[in-house]
Amino acid sequence: MMKTIFAVDDSDTNLSIVKKALENHYRIYTMPSALKMFEFLKKITPDLILLDIEMPEMDGSEALKLLKANPLYADIPVIFLTSFSDDEIEANGFELGVVDFVTKPFSSHVLLNRIKTHLDIDDLIRQRTAKIKRMQNGIVTVLADVVEERDEETGGHNDRTAAYVKIMIEGMIKNDVYTDEMREWDMEKVISAARLHDLGKIHIKDAILNKPGKLTSEEYEQIKLHTTEGARIIDRMIDQIGDDEYLSYAKLFAEYHHERWDGKGYPRGLKGKEIPLHGRILAIADVYDAIVSKRPYKEAATDEEAASIIEAESGKSFDSKIVEVFVKVKDQFKAVRGAL
Repeated sequence: MMKTIFAVDDSDTNLSIVKKALENHYRIYTMPSALKMFEFLKKITPDLILLDIEMPEMDGSEALKLLKANPLYADIPVIFLTSFSDDEIEANGFELGVVDFVTKPFSSHVLLNRIKTHLDIDDLIRQRTAKIKRMQNGIVTVLADVVEERDEETGGHNDRTAAYVKIMIEGMIKNDVYTDEMREWDMEKVISAARLHDLGKIHIKDAILNKPGKLTSEEYEQIKLHTTEGARIIDRMIDQIGDDEYLSYAKLFAEYHHERWDGKGYPRGLKGKEIPLHGRILAIADVYDAIVSKRPYKEAATDEEAASIIEAESGKSFDSKIVEVFVKVKDQFKAVRGAL
């Protein structure tokens, strides 16, 4: 598939040279200003941008800062076009995130080689990132399955809960609920990480996990430890492989999904917005699935009963703003449960 290049320069002559050099190799869009480039970006995402530094209205450095500040454009490789060869300009450009410089006037051969090099590197990075994601998802699946296999009545709970979290987040974004807090989230990682929320149950005895009757107070205290144990296990992972965004999400889900809005939850007894947003979202997803699922100590309730319980706990167990979103998307919860 032919890759797409944006060429941004206020000189018609330079744009003509670039177009002639690239049009047989790439899908090339030329534009006379950075402002015009941002208009094009709303419709088309290029594989690489050739960006002139010296332009009126908005220069290349300012445009690059805006590109890197926007998650939608931050990963697009940018090559600066410049008439000057200056160490300070190059140092500043690399600091801002440019991948290379091409000095004007440039030859078609040099321009083509530079572009090919960086597109090849970008493709390699994407392939390796995809491989890491597959490995990561495989590890998550195995860990989550190990926990579920020990709990005889919760088969599919992790998959369903992650699906509910996805529905909740999409509903929150649509209804502009806590969108500022979620703006920097990598949604794919967040949703996948939700599957590890019960990881700490690996340390809970089978006799307690699968007890058919009511737990004693001592047994309940043991169950409650799965939150801090899950966080501790994930901390050990972080110690081994270094700080990782995915594991940070997983830790927040594991540690805080049993906190309550009124401060009566565990393990920290946090109240209101003291509870990380990840925990407040997962609390609803987790409780919903627990209510509608058969467990050793109870029969399954209906979806309608689960929804009524969650709505009744608005402002007590759950964040009322998130409950309002749940009410709007609860039919999707029911559909997911029927599919998984």
